[in-house]
Amino acid sequence: MGGWLILLAIAIGAGLLLWLSGFPRKLWTVAATALMLGAAGYAWQGSPGLAGHPVTSVAEKGEIDPEIVAIRDAMFGRFNFTWASFMRADAMTRAGAPDTAVRAMILTTRQAPGDGGAWTWLGIKLAENDGNQISPASKFAFERGIQLAPQHPGPPFFYGLALIREGKFAEARPYWAKAVALTPEKASYRAALAARLMLLDRLLEAKAAEEKPAP
Repeated sequence: MGGWLILLAIAIGAGLLLWLSGFPRKLWTVAATALMLGAAGYAWQGSPGLAGHPVTSVAEKGEIDPEIVAIRDAMFGRFNFTWASFMRADAMTRAGAPDTAVRAMILTTRQAPGDGGAWTWLGIKLAENDGNQISPASKFAFERGIQLAPQHPGPPFFYGLALIREGKFAEARPYWAKAVALTPEKASYRAALAARLMLLDRLLEAKAAEEKPAP
């Protein structure tokens, strides 16, 4: 019974992570199928004592979550120089060329060095190109975006998003809280940001309760 409870907890946690990180909804079935296959294998012949072995992943074309794009466009605007750069970088990500997407955003920051949105999206593309790991270069880009637009919710929100994709939930929390605090009450995307912050808080509470030693 304990194993099934753990599996249920993993399923709930995975669902929250997919939504928080903006994982493309049309690919949720892939994650669900993987979880179901794992459950079937566990039920058939669970063998936790077997030694593990390395597994290699297959490179696939990138996906851009439309909800994240909608939030980004609402924050930074559309039909302007930066938006056009976002679209080009996204197209390169979809084509499976994340390194080219990075180069496109680097060019944008050179053409508009004072644009906080451009630096922020460069941070996202650098992290994506490194397997959703925030490198020193990605961290610098996010921090530059925050420095250039200290009263804009975009840079802290996307920095928090990158941290969540890396699995650093506690570190992401202050950035998402700051993004919500900086968002105007009437902004169209405020509810989406607040909902994500609420789910992140619940996830952190669940993790804290799990790690709390038994009396």
